[in-house]
Amino acid sequence: MDNKVSKLNYKKTFILGFGFFAISLVWPLYNVYVPIFLRDFLNSQFAINSIMTLDNILAVTLIPIIGSLSDRTTTRFGRRMPYLILGIPISSLMFILLPNYSSFLNFMIIITILNFSMAIYRAPTVALMPDITPSHLRSEANGIINFMGGLASVFVLIGGSFLYKANKNYPFLGTAILMFLALFILMKFIKEPKNIAVEKEEKISIISSLKDICKDEDKTTLYILLAVFFWFVGYQGVEATFSNYCVQFLKLPVTKASFILGFFALSFLIFAIPAGFIGGKLGKRKTILIGISGDVIVFILLSLIGTLFPLNQLFMLILMAIGGFFWALININSYPMVVEMTTEEKIGTYTGLYYFSSSLAAILGPLFLGGLIDLIGFKFMFLFTALAYAFAWVCMQNTHKQCP
Repeated sequence: MDNKVSKLNYKKTFILGFGFFAISLVWPLYNVYVPIFLRDFLNSQFAINSIMTLDNILAVTLIPIIGSLSDRTTTRFGRRMPYLILGIPISSLMFILLPNYSSFLNFMIIITILNFSMAIYRAPTVALMPDITPSHLRSEANGIINFMGGLASVFVLIGGSFLYKANKNYPFLGTAILMFLALFILMKFIKEPKNIAVEKEEKISIISSLKDICKDEDKTTLYILLAVFFWFVGYQGVEATFSNYCVQFLKLPVTKASFILGFFALSFLIFAIPAGFIGGKLGKRKTILIGISGDVIVFILLSLIGTLFPLNQLFMLILMAIGGFFWALININSYPMVVEMTTEEKIGTYTGLYYFSSSLAAILGPLFLGGLIDLIGFKFMFLFTALAYAFAWVCMQNTHKQCP
């Protein structure tokens, strides 16, 4: 890859963003409506959140393996594209079936197949960006790609809340159609580089990579992965619980929960590209620390709504918008920071490590928070998140100040 390239290819990067667009269409709707659907069968928030971790259990076990496998895949479609061609159509079909469950068993079969098929193409999709982007331009590129993801989230959360009122099938059917469109665009316009040499006889192991990172005298990569773990413990815990928090604690309709969460996504969308530029100017480490600090304050303020302060939806929307800005500073710059710690041939493996950290957090976060809610109720939900982000801040403080 030519690191002398001084300017990002914006057209190619926006087109590449359709892969992340396809991923980001699914999870916002899934995380809002699946917990509500599960309330038809379960009363325990811990039990609901346990099922919500299914995608992340698959992510921890399957995504790192597929990320590493895609590094060594050679087909006429490229290294990464075969996984998208397989995973996206299956995911789309399952998503159409999702709101039409007839029993608990039927519902579990649908979401299991959906999560498995999503796991097939997540790491290869994300790894496409560093494949075709020089390292010094990856924060900027990641900002554009996450802009596309944010666009998808805004569309399905805010637009989907209105569609759901008309017919509960419309948001899911519309999402499936857009996923097929995204796949078509990627296949037509993205050509993967063919000059990345990987030793086929050398197996790139996630476990061995983790061992090497832990043994390394420079613990920067380890602390970055720990920070990723902690902020996703907080973020994923709330995301899996937010719709029931709104319905059960704030007494709002589920479409209102989708609308409020949409403001977080809208703010992330607006600031995704600027966050990449900020990371390029200030440095990724400093930018992430600013984002974590800001979100800790936001989550503490959100925790006061419905406890010390009466419910004020406008105040909540404003806080969500501010939180989305700080989340952009964190999320846009973290993945490029991780992959810059390795060589070109191991990008898929380190992508898998990034997802291993975030997905392990996404298993434990909802479980911890679900158990806490069953014991003491929803009122401490956002304080739990603020504490998790504070641990992430400590980890980032332990990385080198000279980090990119």
